[in-house]
Amino acid sequence: MMETRVTIPALLQMKRDGRKIVGVVAWDTQIARIADRAGVDLISVGDSVGVNLWGHASDTEVTIDEMLICCKAVRRGAKRALVSCDVPQAPVQAGADAAVRAALRLTREGGAEMVKVHGDPATVRAIVEAGVPVFAEFHGESLSAEKLAEEAKRLQDAGASLLDFRHSGPTAGPVVAHAVSIPVIGGLGGGPWLDGRVRLAHTAIGYAEKWIDARTETYGNAAKLALDAFRALVDDVRSGRQIKGG
Repeated sequence: MMETRVTIPALLQMKRDGRKIVGVVAWDTQIARIADRAGVDLISVGDSVGVNLWGHASDTEVTIDEMLICCKAVRRGAKRALVSCDVPQAPVQAGADAAVRAALRLTREGGAEMVKVHGDPATVRAIVEAGVPVFAEFHGESLSAEKLAEEAKRLQDAGASLLDFRHSGPTAGPVVAHAVSIPVIGGLGGGPWLDGRVRLAHTAIGYAEKWIDARTETYGNAAKLALDAFRALVDDVRSGRQIKGG
């Protein structure tokens, strides 16, 4: 029997209970299914798909239609985890109305249960008032812990259900996490001082070509496995042997 779907209230309860929230960034059905079976709480459909999967020069090139393709794919694979989808930067920069329209498309057409937006509290409030829960992203590179805590409170007051605190660090991270009642989780530059972590699924499994020669430790190395498998395939075909798997 399938476990109960993760909900936003369930994530809030996890923070109150001191239980860490686990999220991964994924863009396709198969990775969503695997992460779901592993027990992650949140699958974030990130605009990082532009650079990491499609080879764009930057995440800002990703369109709402491209995000919808990924969001639908993840939604088909995630049976338990809560699904969030990024609102691309173009509609966010175009103003609150454009951001709201994009958020509504991601939930109504894409099946997202919340949207992640890197924007000001006014944008967050507009999306929430339109009936869409928000996972609000903000960064901690240049402000003091007190200023960052104030920003987190403003986003919470605007209606955000979850915060993605990037580059939090061990000083500002716990200050911000304790300043608000909603979960504060982190992708880049996060740590155990937050209410949870989000990791790019392709990084966790060492999927990208760069992991073939990388010395950084990760949870797996699919790139090396794939390289060895493709080399074996090439060898079998060129040697006149039957290939594996039919």
